[in-house]
Amino acid sequence: MGSFTTAEPQHRAKRQFKPRAAAGQPLILTSHFLSAGELIGMLGSIRGMMGLLGGTLRDLAPIILIIAFFQFVVLRQPVHNLADIAVGFLFVMLGLAVFIRGLEMALFPLGEALANAFARKGSLFWLLSFGFGLGFGTTVAEPALIAVSEEAAGVMSGAGFIAEGEASKALHAQALRYTVAVSVGSSLVIGILRILKGWPIQWIIISGYILVVALTMIAPKEIVGIAYDSGGVTTSTITVPLVTALGVGLASVIKGRNPMIDGFGLIAFASLMPIIFVLIFGVVISA
Repeated sequence: MGSFTTAEPQHRAKRQFKPRAAAGQPLILTSHFLSAGELIGMLGSIRGMMGLLGGTLRDLAPIILIIAFFQFVVLRQPVHNLADIAVGFLFVMLGLAVFIRGLEMALFPLGEALANAFARKGSLFWLLSFGFGLGFGTTVAEPALIAVSEEAAGVMSGAGFIAEGEASKALHAQALRYTVAVSVGSSLVIGILRILKGWPIQWIIISGYILVVALTMIAPKEIVGIAYDSGGVTTSTITVPLVTALGVGLASVIKGRNPMIDGFGLIAFASLMPIIFVLIFGVVISA
């Protein structure tokens, strides 16, 4: 399929090889004392983690203050199981800090590395296939999407929009989930093409929302709210970092593209396309 031009790499990482024991000889373990540089590196990592915990606490502080205000000032009720709640907030703080650190260490570099690898391969087919697979795979198993799809199928069944029965609800919930997953995969294909071709993002977004308004006029009213909500459940904690890293990494390696201008915007497509696809899904099943 088509190809494209990539920018020249700035540097190439050097491979480091560690000595191995000769065949038939046992490895000899020797004591090793940390050097001053290693100690400084460890202390720097600890300070960085403490700073990350402090930042997470600052992020959670408004939520804690709002809950405390309404609990003690407005409702004026004592807090039951205060120790459990405090431990729970501590777990949340630690979990968010570790998650953010994991994004910085794994998901962001992984997304950029994959984008660089596929871009340098020069195959448009494989790059678009990877983008579609990434969008589909990270969305189809999204817990929030599964919950919304099952709830939507139950409401549609109760309203008589679809046939009653568990089999019908399960079928339509699965169809809705795969529709959204395909839409996110398609949105990444469009986003990658935009980066490669340099298409203006504003015209794509405006055209998309004009289509949303037009479909809203003809879609069944029972599906409209579900369609609009489906755009939000796709932007999960896994999808957003990987998709963002993909866009930035691709714009960094494609010749003539600016990561700040061209690298962002894929999340907007991933939120817009599910609305369009679910509205079309509603029109089809109501026909």
